[in-house]
Amino acid sequence: MVIETLKLGILFILVFIVMRMLGKTLLSQWTAYDLVTIIFLSYAALAAVKVHSFFHAVICIVLIGFLYLTLSKLSLYGIFSRFIIGEPTIIIKHGKISQKNLKKVRYSLTELLSTVRAFGYPDVQDIEYAILEPNGKISIIPRKELKPLTPKLMKIDVEYTGLPLAIIVDGSVQLENLTLIEKSEEWLKNELENNGYHHYRDIFYAYIKDNDKSISIVPYQS
Repeated sequence: MVIETLKLGILFILVFIVMRMLGKTLLSQWTAYDLVTIIFLSYAALAAVKVHSFFHAVICIVLIGFLYLTLSKLSLYGIFSRFIIGEPTIIIKHGKISQKNLKKVRYSLTELLSTVRAFGYPDVQDIEYAILEPNGKISIIPRKELKPLTPKLMKIDVEYTGLPLAIIVDGSVQLENLTLIEKSEEWLKNELENNGYHHYRDIFYAYIKDNDKSISIVPYQS
């Protein structure tokens, strides 16, 4: 049992290392070969370990949890962060594709163009920066003249509309949110009765805005 548990720990680390070596693209949009790779990695790792009993299964689960937490803790330190998490890679700069970085991260031009189009930019020259993040996602920063207009850019003051806070969800009172807006459950009952509701169970969803404390109620549909 001890040997099998040690094998599990070693295989966990080995699979992690292999997936890091395979690159960030494995974590982004799965192609057919990405999916097949992950399935076979999992099969090969699990087939090599035999769980002999319920107690052994518990030990294996605890071990995996421990290894996960260890990696998470180590990722907080700069010396390990680059290996465990990775680092962002610029793949488009000032409208030009970095062929060197595409090759480095093994990200195909077809995938890049598809992702860029999905962001609404069919022409890569419209992009100031495209960055492949450590989690495999792409961040797109368009050229400043193509950025959407915002009230700030137009120097328009916008009135704060308030943050809706749920106070009843599916007939259940959200006490933490009531405390957050410094209101009591007694106040809530009075507000509901003023609106014609006498039981929480009649309310599907109720929320309140933090700026004016106005309550909105959505009852269950019959």
